[in-house]
Amino acid sequence: MTTSTLLFSPVEADLQLLTNNLKQLVGARHPILYAAAEHLFRVKGKRIRPAIVLLISRTTMLTQEITPKHRRLAEITEMIHTASLVHDDIVDESEIRRGVPTVHSLFTNRIAVLAGDFLFAQSSWYLANLDNLEVVKLLSKVIMDLAEGEIQQGLHRFNTDLSIEAYLEKSYYKTSSLIANSSKAAAIISDVPPEIVQDMYYYGRYIGLAFQIVDDILDFTSATESLGKPACSDLKSGNLTAPTLYALEEKPALEKLLERELAQDSDLEEAIQLIKNSRGIKRSQELATKYAKMAVEHLQSLPDCDSRQALINLTDYVLSRLS
Repeated sequence: MTTSTLLFSPVEADLQLLTNNLKQLVGARHPILYAAAEHLFRVKGKRIRPAIVLLISRTTMLTQEITPKHRRLAEITEMIHTASLVHDDIVDESEIRRGVPTVHSLFTNRIAVLAGDFLFAQSSWYLANLDNLEVVKLLSKVIMDLAEGEIQQGLHRFNTDLSIEAYLEKSYYKTSSLIANSSKAAAIISDVPPEIVQDMYYYGRYIGLAFQIVDDILDFTSATESLGKPACSDLKSGNLTAPTLYALEEKPALEKLLERELAQDSDLEEAIQLIKNSRGIKRSQELATKYAKMAVEHLQSLPDCDSRQALINLTDYVLSRLS
C-alpha cells in the first residue's frame, strides 16, 4: 500500500473513479490528442489536488453523500493541473516528468501545445456545465493565475534582486491558486457558511505554498530518480527559488555566478555548493513548516472526522518529503 493510498484512504474509492473518468472526459475524437492525454493520465501522479477537493467535499457534507458536482470539480482540478504541466514542460524544455517522457518529447512541441490547450478548453467546458457562476469565476481565475505565474517566472530569470515576497507571489500563481480556489469551490458546492468557505481557501493557499517550497528544496536535495525530473533544473534555467534567494543574502559569490547566468562550465556546481553550504535550505524548511501549520489552523472550523484528519495528515506528509 502506497503512502498516498494510506493518506487518502477516506477518498480512495473516489480517486479510483476519478482516474477512470478522466480518460473518458477527454474523449477520443482527436486520436493524437487523446493519446497524449492518455499518456498523462496513465502516469500515476499523487493526485493531491483532486484528493484535497474530495476530502473537503466529504468533510463539509458529513451527513450526506457528495454530489456529482463535487466529483466533477475534482476532475476539472486535475485536468487544469495536467494542462499546466504540459505547457510548463515545453517552456522549461523538460524531457522527464514523473519519471516518464514528457508529452512534447514523446510527440512534438506542436502536439504538446495543442494537448495542453485542449485540456484547458475541456476543463472550461465542464466547468461551465457546473452551472455555478461563483465556482466558474474562481476556476477561470486559476487559469489566468497559472499564465501569470509562468510569465513572472520567465521575466525574472537569473534576477538576483528577486525578493522572497515576489517568489511567494509567483508560487501562489503557479501552484497555490489552483489548490486554494478549488478547495473554496468544493465548500461553495457544499453550501456551507461563508466563514468555512474562506477557511477552505486559506487551507488550500497555505498547503499549496508549503508544497511548492518543499518541491523547491527537493530540487537541491533529491536525486533525479526520486524527483521524476532532472535535479537542480530550476537553478539551471534561472528560476531562483527560496533556497537560492536565502543563500544570496549570505554568499556574495553566488550573485556573481547568477549574474553571468552560470555561463562557465563549473558555475552550476559551484552555485549548488554555495547554496548547500548556506542556511538557505534550512530557512526554506522553516518557511514551509510555517505555512503547513497555518494551513492546519484553518481546519478548526470543520467537524472532527476521518476526512478532516486526512487533511491534517496531508500537511505532515508535505513536510515529511524532506526527511
